[in-house]
Amino acid sequence: MPSHPASAPAFLARAPPDRPRQLAGQTAHEITLRNGIVIAVHSNSFRTIRGRTLIACIFDEVSFWRDESSAMPDTETYRAVLPSLATTDGMLIGISTPYRKLGLLHQKHRDGFGQSNDEVLVVQGPSKVFNPSLSDRTIAAQRQADPTAANSEWDAEFRADISTYLDDELIDAAVEHGRPLELPPRPFPAFYRAFVDASGGTGRDSYTVAIAHREGERYVIDLVRGTRPGQKFDPQEVTKQYADLLKEYHIGSVTGDNYAAQWVQGAWRATNISYVQSDISKSRIYLEVMPLFARGLVRLPDHGRLLNELRLLERQTHRGGKDSVDHPRGGHDDFANATCGVLRTLSNYLGFSLEAMLADGEDDEKARQQANADSWQRFRYIQHLRSCGVPI
Repeated sequence: MPSHPASAPAFLARAPPDRPRQLAGQTAHEITLRNGIVIAVHSNSFRTIRGRTLIACIFDEVSFWRDESSAMPDTETYRAVLPSLATTDGMLIGISTPYRKLGLLHQKHRDGFGQSNDEVLVVQGPSKVFNPSLSDRTIAAQRQADPTAANSEWDAEFRADISTYLDDELIDAAVEHGRPLELPPRPFPAFYRAFVDASGGTGRDSYTVAIAHREGERYVIDLVRGTRPGQKFDPQEVTKQYADLLKEYHIGSVTGDNYAAQWVQGAWRATNISYVQSDISKSRIYLEVMPLFARGLVRLPDHGRLLNELRLLERQTHRGGKDSVDHPRGGHDDFANATCGVLRTLSNYLGFSLEAMLADGEDDEKARQQANADSWQRFRYIQHLRSCGVPI
């Protein structure tokens, strides 16, 4: 499991002078030899690797593989490659800098390092062992700049400061399999809230929205939508579409993060829906809604992109002991941000559940009727403030 391995063997680039050239053809990603062997470089897709016959396969930097369509592309590609190697008794090699304690590399290290195993050999060592030409001065400077990261980058140690945000068991327990991907609006007293993660349409981020309501103690995500950046979109037009959607659920205000607050607020104001900037950061939102998942109070749709982003979120402990949560390098969390944002907004909304108060009431009939009346008046007052543009 070396980090920063040495360069590829020279025989791939130049044939010995006393032998005929074996190179039959070459493209940007493939080298074809005269004996029919093809040396190729491909992306880590468990779909495209199927149906091939392989005599060897190298997983490069496998600890950092990411895929928007899969939470565990390393494991799924590994399973897809094994049949391709079976007919030739080929060799599978994984080379990577270790990262967090998750995935194929960590599993192989955990089960095979230091063990007597005829099938799997796990080798671990500092970069300097595998590439003695590395500069001691460069390594020392990196250690001083970030000692924690240096243990991973140069000493090939798994990072102890990074872990998963939510365990797979918690996420799986929250998914309602078999329900529609989007739930239609319910009549009063159902009370809905919304959260958006805005995007300008020109980068790699999606513009997402999530709508949720409470049922007793449970928090139900009714829908999660996102406009993806595959093609440039007009954020003003997307805002109008989302505003029409929110009005179907009788939502008069929407909460969002700090992204481009000025144009976002103006775009939503033009739709007669007020935009409230979140009072806490995205990382704190993730940390605050963790107990809802731990207590089994969240109900999610079987939304592939959302679930994938939730599984990939990383929780990191910093030197001062403070935790933060964010997507991995090169990853995204637009759908996860909108979903956790609306969970936090709904759970923190004025400290009461209108639906629960109206449905449950109190044992005494007169007290129950008075509580219902008070709740209804409070609800009407809130709606009046919204119609006046008060951010509430």
